[in-house]
This record gives sequence, structure tokens and C-alpha cells, in this order.
Amino acid sequence: MALALLADGLSNAEIAAELLVGVATVKTHITNLFARSGVRSRAQAVGCAYRHGLSRRA
Repeated sequence: MALALLADGLSNAEIAAELLVGVATVKTHITNLFARSGVRSRAQAVGCAYRHGLSRRA
């Protein structure tokens, strides 16, 4: 879910508000997403999300 929200262009604070968690939790989730998917930046993560159809705006 965090990856889809990231792909939709939301900031960490906006993602936190959407998921009802803290910003630090979002940062942890995004760091884990980067490690698991092998990406190094938000831009690469967004590309990955689009390729896998995870963006609501795709």
C-alpha cells in the first residue's frame, strides 16, 4: 500500500495520514521497500510501481 501511495506522488507525511501511522513508520516501510525491490530512489520505486500496476493514477 505504501508503494502505491508513493507512486501516486504523496509525501511521507501524506502517506502516514492515509495509513494512520507515524511518519517514522512510513520511512521504515519505504526503506524496506527499497531494499526488497532493489531500487535506490523514490523515482525508481515509482517506476517499479507503474510497471506492476500499483498506482491508482496509472
